[in-house]
Amino acid sequence: MIPDFSAGKKLYIHFIGIGGISMSGIAHILLERGHRVSGSDRSTSPITEKLKAKGAEVYVGHSREYIKDPDLVVYTSAVDQSNPELEAAREKGIETIDRASMLGFLMKEYRYPVAIAGAHGKTTTTSMVSLIFENAGLDPTLLIGGELDQIGGNVKVGKGPYLVTEACEYRENFLKFRPYAAVVLNIDRDHLDFFKDFEHIKSAFERFVKLIPDHGWVVAYNGDPALMDIVSRLSCRVITYGTEEGAQVTAKNISFDADGCAGFDLYIEGRYMDRIRLAIPGRHNVLNALAAISTGRIFEINMDTIKKTLAGFTGTHRRFEIKGRKKGFTVVDDYAHHPAEIKATLEAAANFPHKRTWCVFQPHTYTRTKLLLDEFAQCFDGADRVIITDIYAARERDTGEIHSSHLVKAISERGGSAVYIPGFREVVRYLSENLQQGDLVLTVGAGDVYKVGEMLLEADNS
Repeated sequence: MIPDFSAGKKLYIHFIGIGGISMSGIAHILLERGHRVSGSDRSTSPITEKLKAKGAEVYVGHSREYIKDPDLVVYTSAVDQSNPELEAAREKGIETIDRASMLGFLMKEYRYPVAIAGAHGKTTTTSMVSLIFENAGLDPTLLIGGELDQIGGNVKVGKGPYLVTEACEYRENFLKFRPYAAVVLNIDRDHLDFFKDFEHIKSAFERFVKLIPDHGWVVAYNGDPALMDIVSRLSCRVITYGTEEGAQVTAKNISFDADGCAGFDLYIEGRYMDRIRLAIPGRHNVLNALAAISTGRIFEINMDTIKKTLAGFTGTHRRFEIKGRKKGFTVVDDYAHHPAEIKATLEAAANFPHKRTWCVFQPHTYTRTKLLLDEFAQCFDGADRVIITDIYAARERDTGEIHSSHLVKAISERGGSAVYIPGFREVVRYLSENLQQGDLVLTVGAGDVYKVGEMLLEADNS
């Protein structure tokens, strides 16, 4: 039985995988409430250092010895069930709970939990909504899947009845949440190491939005046919956004400035509201902004607050993040790891001032690379040069069925210019020898490919 966190008693909670972006956020909330927190992870990071500074006990590696009779053990879904700490906790009869269930448990303590879901755009939209709520004086608790400078990290603990968090569909984790409002950005083929097919994914999203009470809200993108089919059968309140005909919240007269950042006329229920300007590039961020605006309107947040917040939002780390400029070239890093995300990132780059686009892509997981190989081969059409590094295994093992060279071949067969370079040092050397004045280097992927850009900026490129 999960301990009662609302009883005022100070508890001891241990986290297996405490360095994860969501796990660390939950740990931070419990530390702020005065609970004792410990945790382990494979290595230290800026995230674990922040937790240590807050008073958490952080261990490197995994060992049975780290289970020192906590009241509860929380584990990430990336942890194998044979993890020694998990085994030790169960042998001692200590209650264990996965990360998503723990977050769902905490959500019950808030009157207005807002969960932002979708295959793409969750972190940016969650960040936009978070800052809108913060600037409206709602004092929300925020859990973001990326580092946001404007709140000093990925988490902020507020005193208000509002919680804003991302809701990931992987392993159907978001079905453990109990939100008052759900924002669904899109539905796409991903996480195919768990989902059988698209219908399985769609079914998970349908069950997710049906968690919303009748007096709650669903914010949905009207340009997604599968999503519109789902929301047509809901009994709760629904608000739609998009650039397609029929959206309740829509953008017209979209234009881009010299840095590729969008401006648009905002219409709600057919009525002109204002001219909205964004400080982040890409047409896809117009949709993210419309989702954030729709969410703000649900809670009757002043339009002036929403407008000023979006104009001042400069993005989260690893979302078209400008890492630096050197010797005439620019380095930008992006977390995109799905074909649809890579395509959107390259479209954003097209409006960014530059000459040639170099895309350094680190595939993320063997399963995704294998099952979406055709889509990956097509998504790099917006790049002049493509460099593919070794696949980032993440939670998977290499079975030998797929290799980065297969993707290079598929891109080349479409007429693209792609090369396979396995190591980061070799990539940096190749770029240093071939970059020209005005080139844009994009490091793309959910692994550690961002290090390529950092190494390139530090290298002697003379």
